[in-house]
Amino acid sequence: ERRYTAPYRTGGNHNAKMMRPGILLLREGTDTSQGKAQLVSNIDACQAVADAVRTTLGPRGMDKLIFDGRKVTISNDGATIMKLLEIAHPAAKTLVDISMSQDAEVGDGTTSVVLLAGEMLKQLKPFVEEGVHPQIIMRNIRSAGKLAVQKVQELSIPFDTSTPEGSEMLLKCCSTALNSKLIASHQDLFSPMIVDAVKSLHEAGSLDDLDSLIAIKRIPGGDVRQSFLVKGGVAFKKTFSYAGFEQMTKKFDNPKVLLLNVELELKSEKENAEVRIEDPDQYQSIVDAEWQVIYDKLDACVKCGANIVLSKLPIGDLATQYFADRGLFCAGRVEDGDLKRVAKATGGTIQTSTNDLFEGVLGTCGGFEEKRVGDERFNVFADCPAKLTSTIVLRGGSEQFIAESE
Repeated sequence: ERRYTAPYRTGGNHNAKMMRPGILLLREGTDTSQGKAQLVSNIDACQAVADAVRTTLGPRGMDKLIFDGRKVTISNDGATIMKLLEIAHPAAKTLVDISMSQDAEVGDGTTSVVLLAGEMLKQLKPFVEEGVHPQIIMRNIRSAGKLAVQKVQELSIPFDTSTPEGSEMLLKCCSTALNSKLIASHQDLFSPMIVDAVKSLHEAGSLDDLDSLIAIKRIPGGDVRQSFLVKGGVAFKKTFSYAGFEQMTKKFDNPKVLLLNVELELKSEKENAEVRIEDPDQYQSIVDAEWQVIYDKLDACVKCGANIVLSKLPIGDLATQYFADRGLFCAGRVEDGDLKRVAKATGGTIQTSTNDLFEGVLGTCGGFEEKRVGDERFNVFADCPAKLTSTIVLRGGSEQFIAESE
């Protein structure tokens, strides 16, 4: 179908020639509904979302079972449910966003914020239907919000958390947050764990880095009461290891820890490298040079006085055996987050080269041990000088239960 629009010309018959091409701002098929009807529709959509999580609130709240096509999730945590609902309505999605931000900022009250928002909208619906302008409604909501915050501050009771009463209050707050979760019956175990971990951060003024400094490791199997806290220390799962690993020393007191971002593996030259030799002895000298490179790296690690060598990149079988013969412990392919936590806890610095290693780059801790937890082996660094980091190791019968605990 061809369309022709007459160009605009000056002079002549204006009415015939002033046809201009139509301007399309929005894509074809875009829904541009606005006004009272759309506002009411948005409020109804938010109501439906609030109704979906309403029954999960509080200690008597019920769990929801959600199947997303791959796995089944049973939870009564508002943020988890909202994330799994995959809401398509654009206005109702804002409720998902406030739930997520509440989870990230506070960690509790994810269901409450959705219900409060839903209830506010429900109360405002008659005003919208009567034609009150949204700006007037907004102005009054803001002033109501200020009054509500003022009232809450009047009701609040200050506590000094360094006193025994303050500590007890923290424990009560923690237990209240756990009331509606699956692990409600184990508050006596988890509440002190959580309060201990967070208090050590508070004393150092590092509460903002909570996510990176407190690690939670999940190990299915065993009894939930076997969960434990490594206070002021780091624990991570044994990494992939090569032959010679069993001959290593698995326990140290006051060890020196070297942290690397270096590959300690024997690397042959690139396949497409061309080397011209005149007799076989010269080829042997090339092979010897390759071995010499790795031996120089390993010697540097041993000479700097380290007892434990951790690397983000692989540590090969030759290096593993070399360290085992000299009474060192090594672990390669350590996760980035775990390596950074060890660096913060022990006071070591992650090195990207084995040249010029000296004692100042090494970290230290009170004790290191490879422990067995369930079917897994864990490397545990305890009594670290920087008391910031903590690791909570969770046990439990099923993956579902541990995920909820986390």
